[in-house]
Amino acid sequence: MQKLSIEQLKEKARQHRVNIVRMTSNANSGHPGGSLSATDLLTVLYCNYLNFSPQNAKSPDRDRFILSKGHASPIIYSVLADKGFFPKEQLMTFRLIGSKLQGHPSRLSTPGIEISTGSLAQGFSAALGMALAAKADGRKNKVVAMLGDGEIEEGQVWETAMVAGHHKLENFITILDRNGFQNDGAIKDEITLEPIKEKFEAFGWNVLQIDGHDLKRIAEAYEQAWQNKGKPAIIIAKTVKGKGVSFMENDGSFHGKAANPEQFEIAMKELGEK
Repeated sequence: MQKLSIEQLKEKARQHRVNIVRMTSNANSGHPGGSLSATDLLTVLYCNYLNFSPQNAKSPDRDRFILSKGHASPIIYSVLADKGFFPKEQLMTFRLIGSKLQGHPSRLSTPGIEISTGSLAQGFSAALGMALAAKADGRKNKVVAMLGDGEIEEGQVWETAMVAGHHKLENFITILDRNGFQNDGAIKDEITLEPIKEKFEAFGWNVLQIDGHDLKRIAEAYEQAWQNKGKPAIIIAKTVKGKGVSFMENDGSFHGKAANPEQFEIAMKELGEK
């Protein structure tokens, strides 16, 4: 795999952020906040680590990515279009009637989506099953799942974590997008999640903690996770909800709200788009 430089990754991430704001504003709906917080993490993953492309999309040895926080579909659609799974022009059909790109990812309609997600925590369990099957078959591919920090309030997450640790699934990598918000507001006002690091360690996981917008540190964490031995790995990434658009950053209302026309113009300028 020809890896991109940090500067090239930075430009890719900028393009994805532009797409996210365009898609959600065009549809006047969607989830820009959690998509923007996950952008840097998925940009590095798909560009430099995940062995997954339209050419090997059916291979049993491909790496697999599961967006368990399925409401953040704009970022996965932007990434998949960039990888060539469908024309980039289709991004502007997001959430329109008859579009392949609905509010939550659908395996049946969208090329490159491994499993339909949206019901919180279920994507994580499905990823566990894929990792177990790969291990049973003796394959060397990785299964990567992304969780939202509001999502880990679900009990199903901890059942999955327990099973993954029990089976020492070194082929199972999880990314926790810790942007500090969920649909109902700030995480700290809903339920205490800490100590997350110690909780996953108690279930037998290797835990890495990073700045989820530091492209160099993200790449280093993936490098470590890819070489991880004897246990599953989780990358706890501290991120900013709405990262890259000033009025969206750390504003929980943009969890599920698009920019209005005036805000859209401001966002495009801030993202360096004419």
